[in-house]
Amino acid sequence: METLTLMGVLAGSLALTALARRYNLSAPLLVVVVALGVALIPGVPRFELEPELVLTVVLPPLLYSTSLESSLTHFKRALRPIVALGVVLVALTAVVVALVVHLLLPDVPFASALVLGAVVAPPDAVTAVAIGRKLGLPRRVMTVLTGESLVNDAAALTLYKVALAAVAGTAGSAGHGFAVFGVATVLGIGVGLAIGAVVVLIRRQLDDPLMESAFGIIVPFAAYVTAEHLHPFGDDFSGSGVLAVVAAGLLLGHRALYASPATRMQDRSVWASIDVLLEALVFALMGLQLPFVLEGARHASRDNGTLALVAVAVLVVTMLVRIPAVFVSAYLPQTVRLFGRDRAAPSWRTLTVVSWTGMRGVVTLAAAAGVPADTPGRAEIQLFAFTVAIGTVLIQGLTLPPLIRALQVEDPTEESRDEAEELAAREVAKQAAHERLREISHERLASLDLPPERVTRLKERLERLIDMRYRFAKAAITLSGEEHSGSPQAQFAKARRELLITQRKAMIEENRAGRLDDEVLRKVLRELDLEELSVSATLTNRLG
Repeated sequence: METLTLMGVLAGSLALTALARRYNLSAPLLVVVVALGVALIPGVPRFELEPELVLTVVLPPLLYSTSLESSLTHFKRALRPIVALGVVLVALTAVVVALVVHLLLPDVPFASALVLGAVVAPPDAVTAVAIGRKLGLPRRVMTVLTGESLVNDAAALTLYKVALAAVAGTAGSAGHGFAVFGVATVLGIGVGLAIGAVVVLIRRQLDDPLMESAFGIIVPFAAYVTAEHLHPFGDDFSGSGVLAVVAAGLLLGHRALYASPATRMQDRSVWASIDVLLEALVFALMGLQLPFVLEGARHASRDNGTLALVAVAVLVVTMLVRIPAVFVSAYLPQTVRLFGRDRAAPSWRTLTVVSWTGMRGVVTLAAAAGVPADTPGRAEIQLFAFTVAIGTVLIQGLTLPPLIRALQVEDPTEESRDEAEELAAREVAKQAAHERLREISHERLASLDLPPERVTRLKERLERLIDMRYRFAKAAITLSGEEHSGSPQAQFAKARRELLITQRKAMIEENRAGRLDDEVLRKVLRELDLEELSVSATLTNRLG
């Protein structure tokens, strides 16, 4: 029954995601809202969140996919703000939330309150990053938000383990906690880099796109499980599976620059599909937890009105603690400034947006569900965690797009800088191609058993192809959207695509008439499909 229910959840969440993409809506918000409504329908099968499922099956591939698409150079350049938001702010949020809960509910031990703080501390940037990309947030801001999402889960889950040990009475001193965090960081990064290096070596020997992608799929799970099961200094110490996944993803994403084109294309398609599937499932599971949270609240040994007020207080504190922290960190003296000594602090508009991107996700709910049954205040922890996760997704997720539009957060120099860099790089590539063509004409073309004029025509044809591609790219960069859509290069690309579509239809008709074998059809269609994808991608990237 659970398998059938899971398939139903997957199918429903994917259908809602498709609907949201079709009508330009926020898929996470739509899925969460519908899931909340479905959870309240009597008789609907209930799907309880399994922490192990989320932490070992759902979280690693999502982190890995984001890491693959992240720039290692940008990540290193923004390391200071990433650490400040992903580690320092996580710890600060956990402590502030713990103090507030312990103050409002004195009978909840501080250690249990700290467990709650660790549970609600890490924001999930899936929604924020999706909104930011759609609305064109500057690359610098996107790098910080993405980097924060890659490391904050590691910090929060490590703090979560320390807090649970304190509840059980097995935790040591504060120094012991720092040692646990240090070992988790070093081991996690080490395991991730080691696994990534091994996969790089294996892929280099394979030269087989299909097998290379297959090996890539197991990397996040192997990295996470290996790091989490390493205990070199006792049961209290283990590597961070999250950091292992992130390190492996950043390394392999960087090395993908040197992979074959077929491998890169296949990896993008595979991980894009996995992302859509898992993100839809994640937000559906968040909303479907409502009955379990309400049931736990009913069994709590305190007034429901008090619980509701404290839950709202925890939600408000969790959202608000981020705002001053972001501003204070950005305007600290240069020696410790959040965004680096060599850079001016971002504008207040940018900081306002960053401070409002604190939506929590399924990791918060999974960690809350994994709290041991004998933990004091377990029902309260789960209720408050659910309130924070759903509340931040709905409140901040709904208000973030209008906030970005109202503040008009943008880098006015980013587009022109990108265009100048791309144009210069394409000029270098064109010159390199012409130089290589001159070498080829001496090495290969001259050795062909062809008349000299035929060799000359071949060389001129290759030169025209190089120059045509450069002119097309230059026009696409320098012309506006309307100008480019009417340019000769764009019209040529559109005509080329239409001819490819016509050829595909003709091939399919030949197959239906029995004059073309299925295997031959698939071979020809693959060639036509790849060529059309290239043309379509160029038009889409330039015209939007």
